[in-house]
Amino acid sequence: MLFLLHLWVNVAMLGINIFPHMKGAKNMVSTVVLLHTEPDKVNEVAAALSDIDGISEVFSVAGRYDLVAIVRVRNNEEMAEVVTEKMLAIPGITRSETLIAFRVFSQHDLESMFSIGLDS
Repeated sequence: MLFLLHLWVNVAMLGINIFPHMKGAKNMVSTVVLLHTEPDKVNEVAAALSDIDGISEVFSVAGRYDLVAIVRVRNNEEMAEVVTEKMLAIPGITRSETLIAFRVFSQHDLESMFSIGLDS
């Protein structure tokens, strides 16, 4: 499971579009936010995060972090508002690390990047 989180973070840091079904995803600012929460608040924090406009997914994860939130908005101003004003105002979040994607690649690029030559 920890491997999947590291893969997730590395993919996000590369800015790869892992959600190609979202229309206009290439024109959006994408961010992965890694969150630590109070131990008894994980579910409450996850539910509150999922209610915020601009947060497309929230994952509970194993490893060093408790939650991973994917934020997709139109511009940096909206990103700042979602992360600093809305997200971090939720009680129970003790620490966060925000990874802003620089570039988004197509689904085709993602598939070729992870291809290991198993096609016949």
